[in-house]
Amino acid sequence: MSKIDPRASIAPNARLGDCVTIDAFAVIGDEVELGEGCIVESHAMVKGPARLGRRNHFYPFSVVGGDPQDLTYKGERVSLEVGDENEFHEFSTVNRGTVKGGGTTRLGSHNLIMSYAHIGHDSQIGSHTIFVNGATLAGHVIVINYAGLTGHITVEDRVTIGGLTGIHPFSRIGTYAYIGGCSKVTQDVPPFSKIVAPRDTKCYGVNSVGLERNGFSPDRIESIEKAYRLLLRSKLNTTQALEQMRGTLSASEDVQTLIRFIESTAERGLTK
Repeated sequence: MSKIDPRASIAPNARLGDCVTIDAFAVIGDEVELGEGCIVESHAMVKGPARLGRRNHFYPFSVVGGDPQDLTYKGERVSLEVGDENEFHEFSTVNRGTVKGGGTTRLGSHNLIMSYAHIGHDSQIGSHTIFVNGATLAGHVIVINYAGLTGHITVEDRVTIGGLTGIHPFSRIGTYAYIGGCSKVTQDVPPFSKIVAPRDTKCYGVNSVGLERNGFSPDRIESIEKAYRLLLRSKLNTTQALEQMRGTLSASEDVQTLIRFIESTAERGLTK
């Protein structure tokens, strides 16, 4: 059975799934569709239009589905789509989309959004990502994954973004990447990489610990490390390094993923 405190504020046109829990002083706004087993704690706010899947957990003072923080937004009908089993911790914020950015912000499933993290308008976030406290994604972030992403940022699956990290608009973060805390990311981050910015943002090779934790075999990791040695430590330029990867590591699907990501890198360039 659902547990809904009478002191909660729920819009008449909100749709609630079975077995939801909504605590005192929580707010469920207009055109919100909340899936089965969701938990909305006291003083959390979910605004719409928004469609959220099953067993999402909204901690106190989180605001999910708020208006986009964009000067061009004039009250147009824009939306948010969220998958299953995500956690939105205290004071985290997720904005709906904008008309110019496609109209919809999207998050996958099993994402951990820690306190004070922000996901801006039109961001496209994958699944199994971690946004550490204070990470920020500016609007138009595409995550193929608290980091701050602004403007058409893509975060792929299983990305970890360290606390107080900011991601520049139109950047892409590749799958299994790890970005250390307090980093400033202004270029695309390649898959499987480990990025940190003690001064200038720089790639420090392969996120081998993260890959091991996600079940990558030693052989898979070795192939990725060989590719990164060509990319970062050889005297080859990026085009030449890609040719070497194709010639010597073409049997690795992970290396093929890396090659495709680099080949599709936009004008902003690649973090190396």
